[in-house]
Amino acid sequence: MEENLNKLNNISKNIRNDIIDMIYAAGCGHPGGSLSCVELLVAIYYHNFNMNLDKNGDRIDKLVLSKGHAAPAYYAVLSSLGYIPHKDLFTLRKIDSYLEGHPSNKISGVDVSSGSLGQGLSVANGMALSKKIYNNDGYVYCIVGDGELEEGQIWEALMTSNKYNLNNLILIVDNNGLQIDGSIKNVKSVDNLEEKFNSFGMYVQSINGHDFEDILNSIDNAKKSKKPNVIIANTIKGKGISFMENKVEWHGKSLTKEEYEMAKQQLN
Repeated sequence: MEENLNKLNNISKNIRNDIIDMIYAAGCGHPGGSLSCVELLVAIYYHNFNMNLDKNGDRIDKLVLSKGHAAPAYYAVLSSLGYIPHKDLFTLRKIDSYLEGHPSNKISGVDVSSGSLGQGLSVANGMALSKKIYNNDGYVYCIVGDGELEEGQIWEALMTSNKYNLNNLILIVDNNGLQIDGSIKNVKSVDNLEEKFNSFGMYVQSINGHDFEDILNSIDNAKKSKKPNVIIANTIKGKGISFMENKVEWHGKSLTKEEYEMAKQQLN
């Protein structure tokens, strides 16, 4: 177990380096929310995630990155798995690049084009329901931001998750406490998340979103659940870089040369 945790931590370190390199090369992007969900994405893809196709040509396990502005983290993880050539990461957001600022399903390994906040859970519901209808194996993971929970469509979608008992759905909230306009609490508070999700009939777990043991255990628990699943992952925006951590201004901006060098020094 310890060897596996060390491996996952080393992968996460490489992913964080790639994120900073990509955004610095692009001159724009979203470092804060990309850095906060690194361990979540690494844990999902490196822990029994089945990217093979089923008998109908559909991917067995699927992921919807509803908070699509965290695309740099997504691309870096897919690259680590061989779906995106590593050199292509540094074309992020370039006019002639296929690696846009938000994910597109034209990209190898990406299941859903995303980035319109609030919509990803509805898409994930449809995928999970399809698996139920056609008796197909696999799980559908959906990562949303905590600011995204201010969108009404999220709560409508949760009613659907409950109505159809989509226990093959694993919703993960990147609960980092900040959004583009400030703190979640000050913009439009979504306090008492466990109580809210429980009231929608979900199986709810609250974890440290940077602790692999916590994340892996919560995924394993979710797979045993008879209800739709919500994992509230408490995270730090800008995780891993001291001057970015818990700073709202790093939601969406690039780094100066000095900031880039400082960030790389801290990551290496």
